[in-house]
Amino acid sequence: EVQLVESGGGSVQAGGSLTLSCTASGDRYGYNLIGWFRQIPGKEREGVAVTTRGSGITHVSTSVKGRSSVSQDTTKSTVYLQMNSLKPEDTAMYYCAARKASGGDFVWDVESYDYWGQGTQVIVSS
Repeated sequence: EVQLVESGGGSVQAGGSLTLSCTASGDRYGYNLIGWFRQIPGKEREGVAVTTRGSGITHVSTSVKGRSSVSQDTTKSTVYLQMNSLKPEDTAMYYCAARKASGGDFVWDVESYDYWGQGTQVIVSS
C-alpha cells in the first residue's frame, strides 16, 4: 500500500509559478510510475506529467509541455511538479497518482493508477 500526500498548491496570478510536491509513504517500492493529474469540476481528470521511479523517464502532456516539468527525489520518495507561465486554464485540483505498472503504455489512463492523493488546489487568476 502506498500513501500519497500533496502540498504546494495555492493562488497565483497568471504568468506566475508554483511547485507542487508529492511524498509517498508506505511501500516505497510499491509503484513504478508516479506523477500528476488535474481535474476541473465537471470535467474528466487529465494527466499532466508523470515520471518513472528511479530511471526518471518523464511524460508531459501537451497542455503543459514547455511550461511544466516533473522531477523526483528518490531519497525522499518525493515527486515535484514545477509549473511556470501559469494560465487561468491551469486552475484545477491537482492530484498525485502512482501505479505499479511501469511507464510507456497508457500513462494518461486514470483507471490504471493504483494510488491517489487527496489533491491540492491551484488557482490562477488573470
